[in-house]
Amino acid sequence: MAAEPRTGTGPRDRFRAQVRQEVKTAALRQLAEGGPEALSLNAIAKQIGVTGPALYRYFANRDSLLTELVVDAYGDLASALARTAAAGPADPAARLTALVQAYRAWALAEPHRYRLLFRAPLQGYDAQAASLVEASQPAMNVLLDAVSALAESPPRVPQDAAAQFREWRERHGFEDVPEAVAARSTLLWAHLHGTVTLEIEGNFGSMGIDPSWLYEAEVSDFVRSL
Repeated sequence: MAAEPRTGTGPRDRFRAQVRQEVKTAALRQLAEGGPEALSLNAIAKQIGVTGPALYRYFANRDSLLTELVVDAYGDLASALARTAAAGPADPAARLTALVQAYRAWALAEPHRYRLLFRAPLQGYDAQAASLVEASQPAMNVLLDAVSALAESPPRVPQDAAAQFREWRERHGFEDVPEAVAARSTLLWAHLHGTVTLEIEGNFGSMGIDPSWLYEAEVSDFVRSL
């Protein structure tokens, strides 16, 4: 019998993909329960029924596993935002509001993954590696598109900041986005990230307030500023 061609869909490839997914699922449980410091390849190996050395055939080390988890999370967040943008209202301001709500909803549903995206998970881990920066861009692109549709002539930004955002957009291949739009989108994301982080860390709960209105006010203030 002829050997099965290596097309990436044979039994061995399917088994490898299954084990890798089991490893990532177990790792996400560890992250949810104890944060990045709780991540243990040996514990994962025991949980899924393989030896520690065998696990290293699927992930070279803890950092490589973390990197895949970060890339996966960025992809899931971008997908959630893209679905919202595609199904959202035609009105640009209403669509931006829907995107903000989707961003918040994803973070609340996946707080351990959200933290993984925007914190250096472990000392010595390069959270700004090129592969991670590239993985983050699709989610930002959805926001850039939404702000571009809303801002016909956004306020100018200081010359030095404009130059930095011009270089950033050229580096990531969206030269058609004005630097002022890139700057304003980043400002909105920074404000949104701060509010989301406070919420998933329980700060608003300790105050006894529902922060929903903060998100609505953030979008309203942003729209008025354009």
